[in-house]
Amino acid sequence: MYRKILITTDGSAVSSKTACAGVAFAEQMKAEVLVLFVAPEYQYPIYVEIIPPSYPSEDEYRAAMLRAGQEHTQDVVDSCARRGVPCEAVTAFAESAALKIVDVAEKHRCDLIFMGSHGRSGWGQLLLGSVTNKVLSHAKTPVLVHRLIKEPGSK
Repeated sequence: MYRKILITTDGSAVSSKTACAGVAFAEQMKAEVLVLFVAPEYQYPIYVEIIPPSYPSEDEYRAAMLRAGQEHTQDVVDSCARRGVPCEAVTAFAESAALKIVDVAEKHRCDLIFMGSHGRSGWGQLLLGSVTNKVLSHAKTPVLVHRLIKEPGSK
């Protein structure tokens, strides 16, 4: 049914657990995985007349974010390797993670976007916004939202 599944990660514990579930799902579907980390675009300091010497250059920032992307996607790549699931990792840069996820899914011809939800509701969701909700509203590709079930007594 699905041949190529895009799994997103931001390096958080929640996205790591979601990614593991996504790899298991891909294995069941006999699909390949494209794991994506979206880094924010470089921001020049504003309201500063002189850039502080400790402020990273754009090249330094991009190199650091590429390293972070590799670190955040490595667990998924390793999990895919253990399960025999073909996998490719991508780090992309964008102002909007949601729009970049949709764009990457289309460009790489993914059949499904597999991503998690932090489970916020009400004011938390409204005030903080939700990458998952934005992907759902913009994607032409089907989106499977994985929700972690909290253990009793956990926060």
